[in-house]
Amino acid sequence: MTGSRAPIVWRTSTVREIVPETAHAKTIVLDVPDWPGHLAGQHVDVRLTAEDGYQAERSYSIASAPETAELSLTVVIFDDGEVSPYLVEELQVGDQFELRGPVGGYFTWRTTDGGPLLLLAGGSGLVPLMAMLRHHAARGSDVPARLLVSARSFEDVLYRDELAALSGHGGVEVSYALTRRQPEGWTGFSRRVDAEMLRAIAPSAAEHPRIYVCGPTAFVEFVADRLVDLGYPPTAIRAERFGPTGE
Repeated sequence: MTGSRAPIVWRTSTVREIVPETAHAKTIVLDVPDWPGHLAGQHVDVRLTAEDGYQAERSYSIASAPETAELSLTVVIFDDGEVSPYLVEELQVGDQFELRGPVGGYFTWRTTDGGPLLLLAGGSGLVPLMAMLRHHAARGSDVPARLLVSARSFEDVLYRDELAALSGHGGVEVSYALTRRQPEGWTGFSRRVDAEMLRAIAPSAAEHPRIYVCGPTAFVEFVADRLVDLGYPPTAIRAERFGPTGE
């Protein structure tokens, strides 16, 4: 893929399908003419234009694997959001909006980059990491990949069924940290991510894992600091963060 080198121009996308993910999130499957392709981990800028000409722009991670023909974005409603409520609650199949991309080259992974992989997601920070796991599966990769998802409850976890299908195959292992509510009989982690948890699920520093952390700013900074405390070099940690009021 050469998505990171393609010209970044505005294109008109058309909604092909809308897939509910959780009570507060949907995946929007788009047809984008002349889409140049992307790398797992990249994002796009979305621009909405109101009838009076007012425009709003937000960035969203790409959820789909580079191997798919269509482009998928998973959007979670943010409190007091300006764009996400429209995309999640009002957008319909056949609607159009502008986007440009792909954007970003630092927070990306190709199967040829190797591993092992350590993927750490806070909430909707799972989206670009899911693109990496989908790329991993599409290529039939056997690179070891460990994913830890932190969420308030299991109902808040994106892509639950797909993650269950991926876990245990092709070297993929998925763990969850549910911070507020756990289902009956839960055997996973029942607290916020901490150093002990990271030590339990992460490859050793001696294995030189490629580490990707994505989520709210406070989550990313805390996790990155704990990883450094555990002996992982800062240069091995790639982070992507968003603020509490961002979309």
